[in-house]
Amino acid sequence: MLAKDQREFISQHMKRNKLRVVMTILAAAMGCAFLIIIASVGFGLHKTIQDEVLSSRIVTEIELFGKENGGTVTKEELAAIQKMENVKTVVERINVPGSPVVNLVGKEGYGQLVYTDLKAEQAANLALFDGEIPKDATEVVVGYHFAGNFLTVEQHEELGNAENYIEKQDELAKPIRDELIGKTISIDITDYETQEVVSTQTYTISGIAKKPGKDWAYDDKIYADTSKSAEVLTAFGVESPDKSITVHATDFQYVADLTDSLKEQGFLVYSVTEELGQMNMLFTVIQIGLVIVGTVAVLIASIGIFNTMTMAVTERTREIGIMKAIGAQPKLIQRLFLMESTAIGLIGTLIAVAVSYGISLLVNLIVPMIVFSSVGEEAPTDMTITVSYIPWQLVVIAAAISIGVAVVSGWRPARNATQIDVIQALKES
Repeated sequence: MLAKDQREFISQHMKRNKLRVVMTILAAAMGCAFLIIIASVGFGLHKTIQDEVLSSRIVTEIELFGKENGGTVTKEELAAIQKMENVKTVVERINVPGSPVVNLVGKEGYGQLVYTDLKAEQAANLALFDGEIPKDATEVVVGYHFAGNFLTVEQHEELGNAENYIEKQDELAKPIRDELIGKTISIDITDYETQEVVSTQTYTISGIAKKPGKDWAYDDKIYADTSKSAEVLTAFGVESPDKSITVHATDFQYVADLTDSLKEQGFLVYSVTEELGQMNMLFTVIQIGLVIVGTVAVLIASIGIFNTMTMAVTERTREIGIMKAIGAQPKLIQRLFLMESTAIGLIGTLIAVAVSYGISLLVNLIVPMIVFSSVGEEAPTDMTITVSYIPWQLVVIAAAISIGVAVVSGWRPARNATQIDVIQALKES
């Protein structure tokens, strides 16, 4: 029997019992769609949290806290790390031991003073909103929100009544920010305990850092050259200052390997890959659980396929008898019925995938709106909430389960078809 004839044989029977076959296909589609949708919620939550973690941090950054033996990281060791393969740059920041009070054109404010290598900062992630990178140690770059520290008393009162604090501060600080480039600032570094001025430094603002990507992020830093830290540390009598060191990989794909390599060398490090690793393990368990729950629906749908195929064998007993009488092999008869059950599973799966993507799209549009409207808040503009996410791997898994169950459901009826007695079959009217 040619393949074309086999397909025609199956098609004729499915058309003859159109209503029953259609209902069976719909049952299979509903079971598969339920599996995909319920599992997609787990994938959606995973994607939302993972994207939030990645967007709130520099994903190529590895934080270096020190050494496992408690020792400090030396300049030679930092130089060696800088030369490691796939390391883009190493940023070392020296934190000021006192409290900086900033004077800008007669106005007193504040800022977070950090001493750093600005070329390394630029190689890492420091981008400018305006101006340029300092040419020498007498120039500094200030954070985007630095201008907001010099508002008047009236502006602070207006700011206190604002619904969106950072947005309103940005608006009020704009005239000051527009005039910052080229301005001279004087920084009095005072002792936390005595409140006495221990050191004073004067700088010219050459650049303003780009606004942070997150609405809640606040950058009022003053980025000064590392060489200027010596006089402050000497004035405070500090020999081992508080430092923060970050290693930046050339690409995210190298972060995990670099993190492991630095740990092997005895450094205390942390990167986003470790956080993602723990999170991925948790969500993998959740996703497997949801797939198992969804598979129950597919198994329930398999009952319909089993009944349909059993009825097909019963109704076609005479046809089977004739086929066997003219020499059809049991394997051929079994294959015909298995092909029919597979076709039901395949068509149901295709419908399920299309419906699932449509439902997923609607859920992602409607659910966040309902949630935020119910709590009386607007959806955050810097965060995408994905309630349902259907990766291609989920489609493959669902299709394999759905079609596999359809084949298994049709196997027993197909096996029974091969065992029909020819003489009894031919007596069927």
